[in-house]
Amino acid sequence: MPELPEVETVVCELRAGGLVGRVIDQARVFWKPLIAPLQPSVFAARLKGRRVQSIRRRAKYIVLALSDGDTLLIHLRMTGQLSLAHARAPRDRHQHIVLRLDDGRELRYRDTRKFGRWRLTRAPEAILGRLGPEPLSEHFDLKEFVGRLCARRRQLKPLLLDQTFIAGIGNIYADEALWTARLHPGRVAATLSAAEARRLHGAIRHVLRRGIRNRGTTLGDGQSNFKRPGGKRGRNQEGLNVFRRTGRPCLRCGQPIRRIVIGQRATHLCSHCQPL
Repeated sequence: MPELPEVETVVCELRAGGLVGRVIDQARVFWKPLIAPLQPSVFAARLKGRRVQSIRRRAKYIVLALSDGDTLLIHLRMTGQLSLAHARAPRDRHQHIVLRLDDGRELRYRDTRKFGRWRLTRAPEAILGRLGPEPLSEHFDLKEFVGRLCARRRQLKPLLLDQTFIAGIGNIYADEALWTARLHPGRVAATLSAAEARRLHGAIRHVLRRGIRNRGTTLGDGQSNFKRPGGKRGRNQEGLNVFRRTGRPCLRCGQPIRRIVIGQRATHLCSHCQPL
């Protein structure tokens, strides 16, 4: 579930928590498919003694640059969570990867469904280079976006979820952006006018920035839902306009929100505000 705002929140809070500059003294893996194709012994040997030089986000990846040229790419997928804990704190049975740091703390990875992925590589661009532009970057050029969008014969919702077209957007923020732009998720991108494409460009940036300000979206009360590194929930769910509001009145026109399926993904919209 974590999308761009949630991953950005994790990166910012790990950075604020002092992860950068720490040396990894030990790495333990309790579910080895998470680090495939490496074996746990190889993974641990390559991490031992490495210093975390920087941490950043690219799309939905957390990118840790390490000393000696390795990069650790972490993708949280549906239920992945990262936290910093004291080494003496009991380990949760769902914490499948633990990195012991030189200050007595541990970076712990929790994942109840075990869908996440950790990749230790010396060539991160082989993975990251295939991703589309960052929608909050100053390089997310309006003219270029309009041109790329209007050249596609795909429906808007699946196109926004395509990480090679635009990086970091998932189900929540695609629905929110399309509602904000008053565009039906099933519209074919090439049918948009220049004005509609400009509205979508602005809406994408608006909903993502709001998600970051609110420290991400936490849906439901389950332990597998998005949690910030300190264990706190995000706040953005309190301000969602359309996502998972099926049957409730549209905050703009009062008509009931509908749930349909587009591209095998649940999609929320207001048929009055977002006509096909």
